Amino acid sequence: MTSEFAAAAQPALALLPDWLNPENIVSGLGPFALIGVCLIIFAECGLLIGFFLPGDSLLFVTGMFVAIGAINTPVWLVCVLLAVCAFVGNVTGYWIGRKVGPAMFNKPDSKLFKREHVDKTHAFFEKYGARAIILARFVPIVRTFITAVAGIGQMDQKKFFSYSAIGGVAWTLSMTLLGFFLGNIPWIRNNIEAMAIVIVVISIVPIIIEYIKGRREKAREAA
Repeated sequence: MTSEFAAAAQPALALLPDWLNPENIVSGLGPFALIGVCLIIFAECGLLIGFFLPGDSLLFVTGMFVAIGAINTPVWLVCVLLAVCAFVGNVTGYWIGRKVGPAMFNKPDSKLFKREHVDKTHAFFEKYGARAIILARFVPIVRTFITAVAGIGQMDQKKFFSYSAIGGVAWTLSMTLLGFFLGNIPWIRNNIEAMAIVIVVISIVPIIIEYIKGRREKAREAA
């Protein structure tokens, strides 16, 4: 581990498991940090097993490590690589859902993969359009499963890929650049875990807003 990585890997609030702590992930990868982060972003956006990975906070920490020189790559190139990985991950997840998903969701004894979930998600797409794909990028877990469900629901490919590209760029750029520009502030650098938790909380605000809107609409319809 270089001195820059050692300086960045300050102990914080220890609220996350060590192996999920984005600070530990990036610092532990050493000179291969950028490659590792790219693979993790790809997995979270495209592979169902990646739903537990800390995407938002990982992007933030990556931007911070670029700012302090621990990742010796221009920030613009880092943003481009992460955006590409996020988009390719979505494309992969879409095709997994399209090719394998129907068989999984049509099993009558399946308690997790139910056909009604596909139908509801498809209706969600039809109601919110581009907003559903773009907002999903900022919601943990949802951004992982929505790609496969979009493929299962046979969402129009051109529409899905276009909106996925917009959402992927918006997500990776905003989180990475936020970490890059705030990373040199001592308090933030010394309280990375606290910032990671704040980012996760902020990222679920859109889905809370949509839930409240949905409840109000149902109440109006019932009235």
